[in-house]
Amino acid sequence: MGGIKEYEPLKTSGEFNFIYKKGKSCHTRYFVLFYKENGKKKVGFVASKKVGSAVKRNRAKRRLRALFAQYSDNLKNGMYILVAKSALLEADFSKLRQSFENILKREKLLEKI
Repeated sequence: MGGIKEYEPLKTSGEFNFIYKKGKSCHTRYFVLFYKENGKKKVGFVASKKVGSAVKRNRAKRRLRALFAQYSDNLKNGMYILVAKSALLEADFSKLRQSFENILKREKLLEKI
C-alpha cells in the first residue's frame, strides 16, 4: 500500500462544490468522506476552524493525507474530499485506518486489497 502519489489535488472551489452537491457522503466519528466516481483520481483535504487552531487544522490534514496515501493505489478513480472532525486529532492512527477502510469497503470504492 502507499507509494508514489498517483492523484491530483482538487484546486478550485467549483470542484469542491461539485462534489459536495453531486457526490455521495459517508460520515465517521473522525471525518466525512465525500466522493464522486469519475475518470481521474483527485483529492482534497479540509479542516474547518471547528477543528481548532491553524496548527491543529494542519495536523488534521496531514493525518488525512497519510491515511489517503495508504489506500490511494487501490481506490477507484474519482474525486474525493476528506473533511476532518475534531475527534480525528485524539484518535490513534490505527483507529483512523480501520474507520477509513470500513467506509471504502462499505461503499465499494476499493478496486483490490
